[in-house]
Amino acid sequence: MQTLQRRNSQAGQGLAEYALILALIAILAITALLFLGGQINTVLSNIGNSL
Repeated sequence: MQTLQRRNSQAGQGLAEYALILALIAILAITALLFLGGQINTVLSNIGNSL
């Protein structure tokens, strides 16, 4: 019984770690888009106008 509880707690801990990593990646992506959004828009507009 104790090994089953230990296994479940370890699985829950792993799931929580994956969720934290995904949240950190999402925050970094949003921050990058906020800072680089204007430059990306300019580049895409130039590409669209050249076609």
